[in-house]
Amino acid sequence: MTTAEAAAPESRTFEADVAKLLHLMVHSVYSDKDVFLRELISNAADACEKLRYEAITTPALLGEDARPRITLAIDAEGGRLTVEDNGIGMSRDEMVEALGTIARSGTKAFMERIEAAAGGEKAELIGQFGVGFYSAFMVAEKVDVISRRAGADTANIWSSDGKGAYTVGEIDVAQAPARGTRVVLHLNEDGKAYADRFRLERIVKEQSGHVPVPIYIVEKLDAEPEEIADGVALWTKSKSDISAEDYADFYRSVAGQFDQPALTVHFRAEGRHEYTALVFVPSTKPFDLFEPERTGRVKLYVKRVFITDDAELLPRYLRFVRGVVDSADLPLNLSREMLQDSAILAAIRKGVTGRVLTELEKLAQSDAEAYAGIWSNFGAVLKEGLYEDYERRAQLLNLARFKTTTSGTAADSGWRTLKDYLADLKENQTAIYYITGDLARVEHAPQLEGFRARGVEVLLLPDQVDSFWVTAGVDYEGKPFKSVTQGAADLSLIPLPKSDEAETPEPEAKDTGDFIAFVKETLGDQVADVRASDRLTTSAVCLVAPESGIDRRLEKLLASAGRLGDAAKPVLEINPRHPLVAALAAHGASDSDFRADAAHLLLDQARVLDGDQPSDPQAFAERLMRVMQRGLPAA
Repeated sequence: MTTAEAAAPESRTFEADVAKLLHLMVHSVYSDKDVFLRELISNAADACEKLRYEAITTPALLGEDARPRITLAIDAEGGRLTVEDNGIGMSRDEMVEALGTIARSGTKAFMERIEAAAGGEKAELIGQFGVGFYSAFMVAEKVDVISRRAGADTANIWSSDGKGAYTVGEIDVAQAPARGTRVVLHLNEDGKAYADRFRLERIVKEQSGHVPVPIYIVEKLDAEPEEIADGVALWTKSKSDISAEDYADFYRSVAGQFDQPALTVHFRAEGRHEYTALVFVPSTKPFDLFEPERTGRVKLYVKRVFITDDAELLPRYLRFVRGVVDSADLPLNLSREMLQDSAILAAIRKGVTGRVLTELEKLAQSDAEAYAGIWSNFGAVLKEGLYEDYERRAQLLNLARFKTTTSGTAADSGWRTLKDYLADLKENQTAIYYITGDLARVEHAPQLEGFRARGVEVLLLPDQVDSFWVTAGVDYEGKPFKSVTQGAADLSLIPLPKSDEAETPEPEAKDTGDFIAFVKETLGDQVADVRASDRLTTSAVCLVAPESGIDRRLEKLLASAGRLGDAAKPVLEINPRHPLVAALAAHGASDSDFRADAAHLLLDQARVLDGDQPSDPQAFAERLMRVMQRGLPAA
């Protein structure tokens, strides 16, 4: 398995992203190098699986060598390690595309994450970003890739030292695999530790022992290959024959991550449709969790033949799930159109989705702490199902966990369920109240004051998706969801504690009514209405959305995305019991200029409390200066 120089090779430079990535690989991820072997074996296994798929329609591609395999060959004396497969192989153009560029999205995110990461986390990031081949340069001063595509009459060699350029050219087929790819690592000084059979065998068994392709090792030149992994697909085995370590190893292989799975779901469906599913919920967030495409990462097999990792085997709100589904019923020659229209695939999707959600429910009941970890990582994604999946909305609502005005927002504070919420409803409370926005801000929002005074619990919803699912006509056990920043609060029906009622002075109704009418007339079309508030206790003012409008945070999200026309005018609520409001109301109507300044300042104060800026900063500054000067004694 020696390399040869390409005849008249063409020299090229890496794309800028690849060049930077290679530098990061060598200088930032160097502390944990074992990952390179898992990544090269994973690529080799994918190549074997792709050949099995193409051979369904073109059996001649297999020739007389039908059994897939991956071979590790050690040349300790020469300082080389070879990883070879007899899979589909690559043409010259495919080599340039696969090894000279990074087509997968997220490269920039990877670089930012890996530069910011510390220690072992860096190695964990490699597989997540689909750039595993380049990890070879952590242990090699030069890498040769010799490949011959199945059925082709030519072979090619790609070579690089990982320092900014590579060569690619044709090679004599006698010096290439009959088909497939041979990756030759010319090990650097530190990397020579990998020219050791026992170290390689340990890494394979720990990280790649369950790939569905047999793995062999050749301990020295001209030695016979010895099998070190049998290539039996883990999902085909009985659960009783699989250890937790086996599941974890397979998870890391299929997910490209180094964490432990937070939940393992392994089952075989029989009856009308037969299939096996082995899927995992990670314990850390995959990097691509919020990519716009929101695609899943579950691989589809048919009778152990890899078909695609692009089939929608789970709804998008479960895209963090990793694993495989193997169908016994689907035809092997599946086209993309057949995947989209397949009733069998739809049934599989429904079955696997239901099972995953059921297992999450069981975990939530049996181990609340473990489930809380899953919710912390993936709750924002699961909540997308509340908006998109009406059929399973009730189940997802039971899975949902919330920070509330009762639980607090600290990371170590407890999560509340909707059942918990309903158990603590107050007298005459007819809705489930919520507020959307950043936790640090909304926890102190003035709109919450009246609810807190009455002991009414309010859900604190920080994720962008929260602004959407609550508008989808959702209710829980007959109780609708109602925003505390929209419409009337209707808090007068919920009694205050007697001590609070006794201590709250009643304002002069006529003075307050006259002042509110004046403010409304002064502000004109800047607001939809001005009214006395029953939701404020300590703040003077706040803004809320009209009853017939949309929640103010949703309005802001739509506006920032360019999906909103004219914004609705807000409602200004004034607290009649606040000392400032009472003083302004009692001030009288003789000083109309001062009262007009006060009216505008109250509106700007409400805007600031709502996270906005005054609509006219210059006018705000001038009014504030006039009011402050008025309060100073004459010089």
